[in-house]
Amino acid sequence: MSSLSSLQPQALWQRFETICSIPHPSKHEQAMIDWLLALANEHQLEHFQDSVGNVIIKKPATPGMEDRQGVILQAHLDMVPQANNDTQHDFTQDPIRPYIDGDWVTAQGTTLGADNGIGLASIVAVLTSKELAHGPIEALLTIDEEAGMTGAFGLEAGVLEGKLLINTDSEQEGEVYMGCAGGGDTCISFALEQQASTPQQAAMKLSIKGLKGGHSGCDIHTGRANANKLLVRILAAMQQQGLEPVLSTIQGGSLRNAIPREASCCVLYSADKQAELNNLLEQQIAQLQDEYGLVETGLEVLAKSIDCPSHSLSPALSQQIIASLNACNNGVVSMSQTVPGVVETSLNIGVISQSAESIDIKILVRSLIDSSRLQVEASLASLFSLCNAKVSHSGAYPGWKPDNNSTMKSVVQQSYQQLFGQCPEVMVIHAGLECGLFKSAYPDWDMASFGPTIKFPHSPDEKVEIAAVEKYWQLLLSVLQNIPAKA
Repeated sequence: MSSLSSLQPQALWQRFETICSIPHPSKHEQAMIDWLLALANEHQLEHFQDSVGNVIIKKPATPGMEDRQGVILQAHLDMVPQANNDTQHDFTQDPIRPYIDGDWVTAQGTTLGADNGIGLASIVAVLTSKELAHGPIEALLTIDEEAGMTGAFGLEAGVLEGKLLINTDSEQEGEVYMGCAGGGDTCISFALEQQASTPQQAAMKLSIKGLKGGHSGCDIHTGRANANKLLVRILAAMQQQGLEPVLSTIQGGSLRNAIPREASCCVLYSADKQAELNNLLEQQIAQLQDEYGLVETGLEVLAKSIDCPSHSLSPALSQQIIASLNACNNGVVSMSQTVPGVVETSLNIGVISQSAESIDIKILVRSLIDSSRLQVEASLASLFSLCNAKVSHSGAYPGWKPDNNSTMKSVVQQSYQQLFGQCPEVMVIHAGLECGLFKSAYPDWDMASFGPTIKFPHSPDEKVEIAAVEKYWQLLLSVLQNIPAKA
């Protein structure tokens, strides 16, 4: 439980400890922005916010390196706010509580924010150092990456001068990323139809808990269960068994880019079929444990009898919601034919929520190929429109196509080889790095992404490897020293 400032590199960990103390979930980054602007003032660095709210800080070259090409160091300011169900935490007010756990740093009951807090800490450490050698640096610190990439979407041409960019948002030491998936949001809305419950109905609260969750891009291929899909699977089995399930409430997940760990519903059913329901639940629980037991070791399916509510959704609407979600694909759709071992297209049924007017579902579709993403979106529209739901698509962002002639790739590879005696793996990631969007405003940018090993991002199990942070820091400094001179 010792202070993170005891770790090496000390300058980076001290900054990360401060970052953890400042609440900064998506769309609530102002306190972080204020801290960064105050630091820039303290160190007499040129700084400003662009029209959308991104923070830009510029630092001149150290003596003797004025002839080097300008480098943009990039990180996002926000973190994913996820907490265990037994953890009371207000991400807009409460600090993250990091601690050392063996070879890792993790947090007490919540996401750690190493995604992208370690990258942000490294950039701040470079900006505020008086000892490090580097050419001209511009820091691009974007807002709202996790909840919509607002900062990347709003970046305007002409704001930055450099042509080489280092993205710090990768999560596997020893890999350099030169491409990423694009994505888009699909929103499905069922208009609420309610009716009075009857004396012939009983009710229960059905819950899925204890799943690992994780990043809907990086972890989508790991075989982890989606709580929304498991919940609907049981409801669909009730339908098929003739138990006449009727939903009163349903909810699951909290972020469209996190694999849902929990989901629950209040469901009404024929009271005279209680014994059949008990048998079905036993069978379903056994099947789920058999299928997911090696991966989802904490899986819990809880069924608790409750007082029957006065109203429920109409049987027709309940059937439409259950049937369409049960039929909806989730997870990996296809693997890349050009990049072996990389997911090409996927989707995540991230959030089910209920308001006074509607049942709403948020799905994030990712793909390395825009046409494949569009086809999945069209399939979703076809499926849910058959059930009288409204379907809309928004927030589409492009992928980042690899450049085999990249200067940044060569510098990172050579620097890694010099430091560690081996070449890093050049990879394409099935996640939405901001680099693809940057190309819209800056088509000539030459980019590479690398970072330390972070496990289970977007979940309360998130942790970052201490040794990998030190190697990442060494690589970052070496890359800055090896940036070539201007042509």
